[in-house]
Amino acid sequence: MTNEHILVCVAWPYANADIHQGNVTGSYLPADIYARYHRLKGNHVLMVSGSDAHGTPVTVRAEKEGKEVREVFEYFHDRFLQVFQKLGLTYDLFTHTDTENHHRVSQELFLKLGENGYLYRQTTPQMYSPSAQRFLPDRYVEGTCPNCGYERARGDQCDSCNTLFESAAQLQNPRSALDDSALELRDTEHFFIDLPQIAEDGLLDWINDAAKSDYWRPQVINFARNFINQGLIGRAVTRDMDWGIPVPVEGFEGKVLYVWFEAVIGYLSASIEWAKNSGDPDAWRNWWHDENARTLYFIGKDNIPFHTVMWPAQLIGVHGLYADDPETVLNLPYDVPANEFMNMEGKKISGSMNWGVWILDALERHDPDPMRYYLTAVMPETRDSDWSWEGYVRRNNSELVGNWGNLVNRVLNMTKRYFKGVVPEPGDLTAADQSLLDAVTDAFDSVGGLYDACKFRSVTQELLRLSSLVNQYLEEQQPWSTAKTDLAATGRTLYVALQAINGLKILWSPILPFTSQQLHELLGEEGTLFGQQVVETYVESEKSHVGLTYAGETAVGTWQATPIPAGRSLPKPSILFKRLEESVAHEELARLVNPELH
Repeated sequence: MTNEHILVCVAWPYANADIHQGNVTGSYLPADIYARYHRLKGNHVLMVSGSDAHGTPVTVRAEKEGKEVREVFEYFHDRFLQVFQKLGLTYDLFTHTDTENHHRVSQELFLKLGENGYLYRQTTPQMYSPSAQRFLPDRYVEGTCPNCGYERARGDQCDSCNTLFESAAQLQNPRSALDDSALELRDTEHFFIDLPQIAEDGLLDWINDAAKSDYWRPQVINFARNFINQGLIGRAVTRDMDWGIPVPVEGFEGKVLYVWFEAVIGYLSASIEWAKNSGDPDAWRNWWHDENARTLYFIGKDNIPFHTVMWPAQLIGVHGLYADDPETVLNLPYDVPANEFMNMEGKKISGSMNWGVWILDALERHDPDPMRYYLTAVMPETRDSDWSWEGYVRRNNSELVGNWGNLVNRVLNMTKRYFKGVVPEPGDLTAADQSLLDAVTDAFDSVGGLYDACKFRSVTQELLRLSSLVNQYLEEQQPWSTAKTDLAATGRTLYVALQAINGLKILWSPILPFTSQQLHELLGEEGTLFGQQVVETYVESEKSHVGLTYAGETAVGTWQATPIPAGRSLPKPSILFKRLEESVAHEELARLVNPELH
């Protein structure tokens, strides 16, 4: 069977604030788990994303702090790279939207939409600030949502009910988000994408086909269909602003491509950029033109309409772009496994209130795998979930330390105690031995299916069940007792247990890559389960550009375990996970109330 091409597209974070646990569990971590699984399967994985440098949250922060926009976005872009490295997120390329490559691809896509007849010009009234003497981007406008009454709705979207607005003029009592001043409407001309026409020309058929699949999450497909059923209208793809990608049309000087329109193009431009960096400029086509390739978009639920309606519409509308055949359509999403939101101790995460787990800071005190584990175990796959520091400590101690970690520790230590650290000869296996080994072997299919379906919470539950099964096997065989009367029986039991934890090591590795690599070495294996990350800096003309890349292929290469041979001498055992004191939860909450404790 030919290995598949899997494109893993990850939400682009606004480069205006540090990353918190909601960002990680919403899109970054599930994308990495999925990518790692498929790399172990031997598939050709390309995982791309980058910092959104042009979003108005970036410019708003820059203006409030009196800084240049580039200074703000480069500061947070660098901090993102630190988080991703420390947390083990294996991007093949993490770039940003202010590269010359992204500017070029976005402008070419814009022009192709126009060439294909899917753009039109329209003059509309938009919010103008007399005090600032300029039109305000929608994110600079706040007001009351006409749908739910939320009083701090943004000009493009209500964060309370997720309603999208064609114009900030739809808000009640609109005001400037910068100085709270009153606004007025003035006419301005912009380009609009003809969504109703694209819907007729293929978008509706694609949505209906996706709805028939058995792998799209119901809440995602329902969100997309409801959005369309409410009635599609043309949507502005340009705006009055001086920071962003210039509109490549004469007479539109001082206007840029709308960030909602160009940020999603980043998935394509990042793939093209990665291919150029890899030395094979056409390699990106394997993921974008091959009809057998699969593209998945890992996002939060607030981005569902942009990835299930807007971006597919753009892809359909630019048929023929970068292709000899004018009817060629760039690959549409195979799946959009959007997650719901994560809260914090029962309340919404808030940067202004310092209410959240700021990952870069937390990783100064906590190991990455326990954080990855807890974020996976409580991942908001089908409904909103909650981060609790008490829950983090409890599940670390009972599940990672008490279940999986304790199993590994006792097997390795008994091997050292009774056989001087040498893997014993098994002799003839009993039915109980073979039953356990078969259960672990069978899990490569069942757990692999859960990984492929993005059901990562179920993966953690199944792997905890399997490690409990191995612990139960040890209790039944009691190798510590047979060591006094039948050392061969002890050897057989420990040999079987070593093979079981070797298999579980691989099954756990997409979620727990650091400790799985540690166990890989404790079992006397050489090489790495996954390649190593490197930070690569290069200069694109006069623009400094830093990319986070994943280097190397998997050392294992197949989704199965190679038996640990009898007679191998194992290194000195070491623990995988640290038990946490209950006081940790109180200390972490105290840091949120008193930031100076950081």
